[in-house]
Amino acid sequence: MSALPLPTGGATHVFEIIAVLLALQLIAGRDQIWLPQRWCRIQLAGDKQQAFLTRLMKTIRWLERFSRPRLRVLFDHRLSNAVFGVLVIAFTVAAFLAPPFTGLDTLPSLGVVLLSLAVLLEDIALVITAIVVGSGGVLLEVILGRAAVHGIGSLF
Repeated sequence: MSALPLPTGGATHVFEIIAVLLALQLIAGRDQIWLPQRWCRIQLAGDKQQAFLTRLMKTIRWLERFSRPRLRVLFDHRLSNAVFGVLVIAFTVAAFLAPPFTGLDTLPSLGVVLLSLAVLLEDIALVITAIVVGSGGVLLEVILGRAAVHGIGSLF
């Protein structure tokens, strides 16, 4: 896989839609990722975006120092790629559905980022970390969402 889908943790749903599109291609078993040419030409510019990208790259380099290929055999199969794609879609949809401005989309989004890195680095330990982080975020979203609905319901 030659791309890194990155849901943005609340900044925009556009990246989440792109992440789902990439995950669907992973599930379908595509070797080359397709995106509309117009999307490929878009530049992330501006001071805030550059600062974010710089911090992100620093974090990725830090993770690469501790990561190493573990159970590499699991990463080059159609079935495992389909499972990774389904996980990306599940965590991305959870981030997409999180109430705005709550921060509840952060952990599912981080799960997608970690899972993407795990696939690129072929590290099962990072896959497990991604699943724990993403699932924890979904669970937190459900628990706090239920509490909010219950709290609002008790007002009426």
